[in-house]
Amino acid sequence: MGSIAEPLHVDPFPEQNREEDAGAVFVLESKGTWWHAGFHLTTAIVGPTILTLPYAFRGLGWGLGFLCLTTMGLVTFYSYYLMSKVLDHCEKAGRRHIRFRELAADVLGSGWMFYFVIVIQAAINTGVGIGAILLGGECLQIMYSDLFPNGSLKLYEFIAMVTAVMIILSQLPTFHSLRHINLVSLFLSLGYTFLVVGACIHAGTSKHPPPRDYSLETSESARVFSAFTSISIIAAIFGNGILPEIQATLAPPATGKMVKGLLMCYAVIFVTFYSASVAGYWAFGNKSSSNILKSLMPDEGPSLAPTWVLGLAVIFVLLQLLAIGLVYSQVAYEIMEKKSADVNQGLFSKRNLIPRIILRTLYMIFCGFMAAMLPFFGDINGVVGAIGFIPLDFILPMLLYNMTHKPPRSSLMYWINISIIIVFTDAGIMGAFSSIRKLILDAYKFKLFSSDVVD
Repeated sequence: MGSIAEPLHVDPFPEQNREEDAGAVFVLESKGTWWHAGFHLTTAIVGPTILTLPYAFRGLGWGLGFLCLTTMGLVTFYSYYLMSKVLDHCEKAGRRHIRFRELAADVLGSGWMFYFVIVIQAAINTGVGIGAILLGGECLQIMYSDLFPNGSLKLYEFIAMVTAVMIILSQLPTFHSLRHINLVSLFLSLGYTFLVVGACIHAGTSKHPPPRDYSLETSESARVFSAFTSISIIAAIFGNGILPEIQATLAPPATGKMVKGLLMCYAVIFVTFYSASVAGYWAFGNKSSSNILKSLMPDEGPSLAPTWVLGLAVIFVLLQLLAIGLVYSQVAYEIMEKKSADVNQGLFSKRNLIPRIILRTLYMIFCGFMAAMLPFFGDINGVVGAIGFIPLDFILPMLLYNMTHKPPRSSLMYWINISIIIVFTDAGIMGAFSSIRKLILDAYKFKLFSSDVVD
């Protein structure tokens, strides 16, 4: 008897449909090289959130801190590598996917997965956009307070200034058009990391160094909750929920190119993440702020490092935040333009330009308003990491790889993938619980439109 042929896999998102999809044709145009993908990846992962790493270490201590940082680094690289292999597999099969939600829905054969991913992505990207504007406003406030100690301007006014700049920059029409901005962003991340590391070493070796205590919380339950909150923060720092969209910017065929981009990105990660963690936690211990710059520039007393060093670091951070806000806005823009733009009209035609300006401006105003109203960056970062980044970066890639490449159940890779799924599902649940718990415990500190960002 002849063997029965397998049913033909029909792509629910065929290429011909994309020819009429303005989100794909305009925002996610595929013209980039592997190094452009490297720039995008680095901007998406290596941001000022690395200045939160000493704060994450204070909930873990030296040993567990290094273990979690290294584990997260290895697992996320492995995860993103598997994601690129899944995308390559689909492209070779004639189903090139340019959106995370379409990839998940196709591989898993489930319409609800499409909506699950798009909701999680929207939460992450909007959260990052709000966080970028909030931190940008805080950077301006830091510089203003240093120049005018008795100045009358409030945090929400600086947030409005950053939002205005973001509205202008958001009119860059395509993800690919950000490649030069993201190259500058890569150098900015190296620049402020080295400046902050130098400032921490200066503070720690000065005649009057800050008191250092590396002890954890005395209550065992409090230590457990703090540890899972810290794990969620580290997950958020390594997180990148837009890898398929970044790979979409590569000129086809994209096969193999993303791995080179990942190697570039993780070289920068290795240099910046470890140096910032070690220097910041060494200098301030369990008094580390959720933004180590705030530890270096305390509200009371003089700065703990030369003013010009800290000022330059703040300027670098501010400039890179603009790039990060732009990168994470691209998914929102491609969703908007898929519905609002006409692909048969030109990219800069009046028909497409006016809706683009209006919709992107409204989106940035929304992010700016939320940043001004809810300046709770440290706690929100942990919640976003647990609920958003852990499912997209530590669970779905392994599941998608097992579904597409079908490694034998007896193979080591299969069980590594299953183990990562189980461990990080549990970590995500505990991280979400502990992060939300901390958010509730800190609720009494929260004041709408406050001029102080709550750690």
